[in-house]
Amino acid sequence: MAYSAGDTILDDEYNAFVNNSSSPFGYNHFAGAGSGEYGLNQSSIATVTAGDTIAASNWNSLFTGLDNIANHTNVSITASSVSAGDTIAIRSALVSDLANLAAAVAGGSTSATAISTNAVGTSTNSGTWNSTSTIERSVTFANNNTMRAFFNGGGFIRIDPTCVTGIDGSKDTVFDDLTTTATGNLDLKAHSTTRSGSGEGLTTNGLANGFHDLGTGYTTLLKLTSDNSGYTSNTVEYSAKLNAAVGSATVLTIKMVSTDAADDTTYTSGNTDGVPSNPNEAPRMTLALIEHFPNNTQGLASNIQASSNAEVSNSAS
Repeated sequence: MAYSAGDTILDDEYNAFVNNSSSPFGYNHFAGAGSGEYGLNQSSIATVTAGDTIAASNWNSLFTGLDNIANHTNVSITASSVSAGDTIAIRSALVSDLANLAAAVAGGSTSATAISTNAVGTSTNSGTWNSTSTIERSVTFANNNTMRAFFNGGGFIRIDPTCVTGIDGSKDTVFDDLTTTATGNLDLKAHSTTRSGSGEGLTTNGLANGFHDLGTGYTTLLKLTSDNSGYTSNTVEYSAKLNAAVGSATVLTIKMVSTDAADDTTYTSGNTDGVPSNPNEAPRMTLALIEHFPNNTQGLASNIQASSNAEVSNSAS
């Protein structure tokens, strides 16, 4: 019997609204632990036993859950509570409400506004360099469900690169242009990466890649090449990887590789007036990560955050 006006609401129909793991997805699949692009790691709603009467309290558990997810994702739905003794009327939009909320979660809750920020580590080269700088930092979550829920709930990791200027050479400008100006904020989201900066040469555009596209090997998100005259072989590249497949991963690692192939002349005694003493040195590079995490102000039971972070490698030569 279909769920339609005039019919008795069956226990297996209610249970499908709560627990269905295939389309149309039930509440627990997109709001509970879920799997893949579904799941916000919220408490699951209990199903009813075959033959049980579906009480107002059962419906209210479902409707309250739907309202909470709708509030967080900013999706408009028609769920509403019922009272004991009420005739349980058909909620004609319930199936579409479930589908719309599932789609919002699967898309990474891009309209969520209950997002807070927290710094999750910064690394800077110990000295200047003139060949290659490599910095890797990791962000770890308590378990795979929390990590998946972080991105599904609209969370993202911001990659904020800079360099420590002050060497008094042209390479200060080159790498400041590549990081602060051209990269800006690089935000790794559920299904894409966004770049706030502009300019320089776009060598590799991996911005279509998000958390759900990553594997255990590095995926390039963005590679920029300098457009400054004499430095068009200098680059900065950002990559990301997981420690396991998306459904099992708990660790995200971000890598920034800066290369300096340009060779500037070093001035010696007798030819130092008004010029840098070592213009061939590139500035110290900095990789800072910031988590923009789903918070509990608009429906979620608690904040969804990383549990720790660490420097994985930091080398310059």
